[in-house]
Amino acid sequence: MNLLAVLVLAAGTYAFRLAGPLLRDRITLSPRLRDLLATAATVLLFALVATSTLTKGDWALPAGVLVGGVAAWRRAPFVLVIVLAAVTTAGLRLLGL
Repeated sequence: MNLLAVLVLAAGTYAFRLAGPLLRDRITLSPRLRDLLATAATVLLFALVATSTLTKGDWALPAGVLVGGVAAWRRAPFVLVIVLAAVTTAGLRLLGL
């Protein structure tokens, strides 16, 4: 990738991030659109987790993510969520799964 492409992408990213604070008071979103955007963010997060965990080829990482997700869903402390997910993944990999 050449330097010009990197600079164009950096400028676009900066402009996209700057647009939020600058346009916040000028644009009014309907409650339906706000709900849709909140749902879209959640769906994108789940898609990112699914593609990054299920495409590795082993079952230890998805199992660890599942254990961490259940712990987060049960409102466990964040440190406990991370430790449970890591211990599950490491334990399954140690067992050769």
